[in-house]
Amino acid sequence: MRFQIFKTNVEYIDTFNKVGDRAYLLSVNDFADQTNGEFIAARIGYKKSPERKSGTSFRYENAAAVPSSMDWRKKGAVTLIKDQGQCGSCWAFSTVASMEGCEGGLMDDAFDFIVQNHGLATEGTYPYKAIDGTCDKKKEASHAANITGHEDVPANDENTLLKAVANQPIAVAIDASGSAFQFYSSGVFTGECGTQLDHGVTAVGHGTASDGTKYWLVKNSWGTFWGENGYIRMQRGIGAEEGICGIAMMASYPTA
Repeated sequence: MRFQIFKTNVEYIDTFNKVGDRAYLLSVNDFADQTNGEFIAARIGYKKSPERKSGTSFRYENAAAVPSSMDWRKKGAVTLIKDQGQCGSCWAFSTVASMEGCEGGLMDDAFDFIVQNHGLATEGTYPYKAIDGTCDKKKEASHAANITGHEDVPANDENTLLKAVANQPIAVAIDASGSAFQFYSSGVFTGECGTQLDHGVTAVGHGTASDGTKYWLVKNSWGTFWGENGYIRMQRGIGAEEGICGIAMMASYPTA
């Protein structure tokens, strides 16, 4: 059973890669012995809010100049790639990554928790275990960083999201449920995907590939074995207001 799943996935990957002129490639990774349904159950955990607050402020609305490229890793604003494990906690990783629970969650709720808790502990003080548990208030009281609040990026506008990413890493939600995303290896992801937001990640930059394709640089939380050492470049400026995989639909960031 498990070996047959692996064989089916390898055939899918090989067939995909044999087609010429692909902007991105797939590869066998740690998810290759999982069906797409098993992958979704283990790694997807974003829960879309029924509605967002309207009229929230956006501090980068009048940003004048946006650089042609940005990589917050080069500015020391991005920590090492983490692995959420078999736990739908992507929303928590997305939240923490933008400011440097296993059944899913929402980044805005996590921002609110950090504000109410007056800060967040370091990973060294309160290690991640990839399981649901009871909050250790003593460990959580050891604060390493704090925020005063959070703001939402106006939805469905890649140019507005670009202004935000040019100024700081941004927590974003995407539809990551497809098999092409499951086995993404390298290149600029231009694949088909929906807008049923189910995964929280962090936009940590933008740029243009050698073939002229514009992209978002996105930090994931599936370990370094996936993608480009844990990152994915996703096509930017696709013409649809919501952006590829819905990346421009539910973006937010912490405020100091």
